[in-house]
Amino acid sequence: MPAASPVASAVADARLYLCTDARAGRGDFADFLRAAYAGGVDIIQLRDKSLEAAQELELLAVLRSVASECGKLWAVNDRADLAVLSGAPVFHVGQQDLPLPAARSLVGPSVSLGLSCHDPAQAAAAAADPDADYFCVGPLWATPTKPGRAAVGLSLVEHAASLDTAKPWFAIGGVDLSNVDAVVAAGASRIVVVRAITEAADPTAAAAALRSRLPALG
Repeated sequence: MPAASPVASAVADARLYLCTDARAGRGDFADFLRAAYAGGVDIIQLRDKSLEAAQELELLAVLRSVASECGKLWAVNDRADLAVLSGAPVFHVGQQDLPLPAARSLVGPSVSLGLSCHDPAQAAAAAADPDADYFCVGPLWATPTKPGRAAVGLSLVEHAASLDTAKPWFAIGGVDLSNVDAVVAAGASRIVVVRAITEAADPTAAAAALRSRLPALG
């Protein structure tokens, strides 16, 4: 079996994954990225449906630069064309986006490809799919970032843990300091967060507090 690529190894070592919008109302995108990485975020994904393609490419260039400066990973959501053009190391899709084989054919073998999963069958399929390098399970709790998406609860985390897969997987959806201990107790070692860091007065401290609750990867 060939050795894992540096990106795949870094994704496997990641524990704290952040999704953020463009922070247009605050105008602090680059500073926010640095603050989040400084607190221990491993991967930052730009997810902002309001952006036109040209705007997103400009912001992805900023994200790429800050991630390189900090020695961390960054990700593109949904748009394979923008992932390719920006040189993203990580690309994430949902169940209704490009099928994994199609996404893989566009982004190539070196990009780490992730998939959102919302039920046990989807999680099991992602764990077995060679085109999925990692997967996310959720949303655990209702969240405004996914309007209309039903919360699945901690049982899906327990199911993902029961798969006993070596593939990295993350729990997502309303995870914050008030419930992260329950998420870990259900079997997760990795989490994706949004508001717990994006709405924090001190993103570095918020990230560090969350990371301190996550177990070491064994």
